[in-house]
Amino acid sequence: MSSVRYPMLSSTMFLAFLIAFLFVSPAYSTSRRALDHPKVQKGFQISLKHVDSAGNFTRFELLQRAMKRGRKRMERLNLMALAESDSSAESPVHAGNGEFLMQLAIGTPSKSYNAIMDTGSDLIWTQCKPCKQCFNQSTPIFDPKKSSSFSTLSCSSTLCGALPSSTCSDGCEYLYTYGDYSSTQGVMATETFTFDKVSIPKVAFGCGLENEGSGFNQGEGLVGLGRGPLSLVSQLDEPKFSYCLTSIDAKKTGTLLMGSLAGVNATGNSIKTTPLIKNPSQPSFYYLSLEGITVGDTLLPIKKSTFVLNSDGSGGIIIDSGTTITYLEESAFDLLKQEFTSQMKLPIDESGEAGLDLCFTLPSGANDIKVPKLVFHFTGADLELPGDNYMIADSDVGVACLAMGSSTGMSIFGNTQQQNMLVLHDLKKETMSFIPTQCDKL
Repeated sequence: MSSVRYPMLSSTMFLAFLIAFLFVSPAYSTSRRALDHPKVQKGFQISLKHVDSAGNFTRFELLQRAMKRGRKRMERLNLMALAESDSSAESPVHAGNGEFLMQLAIGTPSKSYNAIMDTGSDLIWTQCKPCKQCFNQSTPIFDPKKSSSFSTLSCSSTLCGALPSSTCSDGCEYLYTYGDYSSTQGVMATETFTFDKVSIPKVAFGCGLENEGSGFNQGEGLVGLGRGPLSLVSQLDEPKFSYCLTSIDAKKTGTLLMGSLAGVNATGNSIKTTPLIKNPSQPSFYYLSLEGITVGDTLLPIKKSTFVLNSDGSGGIIIDSGTTITYLEESAFDLLKQEFTSQMKLPIDESGEAGLDLCFTLPSGANDIKVPKLVFHFTGADLELPGDNYMIADSDVGVACLAMGSSTGMSIFGNTQQQNMLVLHDLKKETMSFIPTQCDKL
């Protein structure tokens, strides 16, 4: 059996390991003309931190919070796909909160904020004065009257027309609703955004005057990095970005690279590149073409139609930084689970303490275990995952668990499987690349 060796962890490290696992059609040219951005000569690099990193939570509480958010996000994403494939559905609903925060500054003079990074939605927004209904945040709410670079967006602008729901009164007014019943409502505007030391003028964003729900109280707004014209990446001169998420130690920061800095110099077999697929029903999501999965030396007998994006917009597989673990359509996950059960040759752990669908009981005194290799066969890219991207083990507790689960309808390639990889989104070439990277060294 082809395998990789996987070291055991102490019981303390097991929880830390679990926490680390569980945390962690573009209209660019039209948006560019609408906003008349001066050309940005370089990209920027900023750190990503987990949304709970500043909270006073025990490790067990962190674990519970991450798993709860991960499951809810998966359920919301699937409901969104089903709703959009139903022609009778009303206004669109968006995924909601992500798992990572990025620091930025808004206005002139600039004021700093921590915003949620979300690859599953487009709108950039923060809370604004005079706030009629706002959630508590750790920094003062943005005051447009104190910024010399603030300007409302006209109702005739291209980006106002790109909103899923808008009205026209004192400028372009928006309503953006998320799957957890959170929402933001206010006026669209343009403003200077500063990332690290790079300032970008005339970025379109939502100035939220009425914001409700519990989905965003970890941050002070949200930066959408989806594929639609409202997202940050679509508004930049170089429509590409990459992120790199760390593993094991949840206190280590990941990295987000935008524009010219998002590319890599690596060559050869280490780079795995696959085409991005467009779904007119869900234009913000990053869909991939998954052709099959290999466990050990066995190519799973998954029906070819299982991961296909259907003509009505249902099905398919997306890659998402805000979903905790990978969720596969139920019939495919059942085959994966069956094959891992066979090849691991260890008894099943039925306790359910880890909260994952498949766990094994380890032999007493084991210092390491062999795990089958796992390869995702995307179009043009056979992506073999490191063992610690899909199997977690603890010799003291005596269990090893597969960090994957089942879904109904759409499948999701989650951030656990992406750890210690530079994940490059190129919206101009319509490709996605994976490059093995020690993320805490960037």
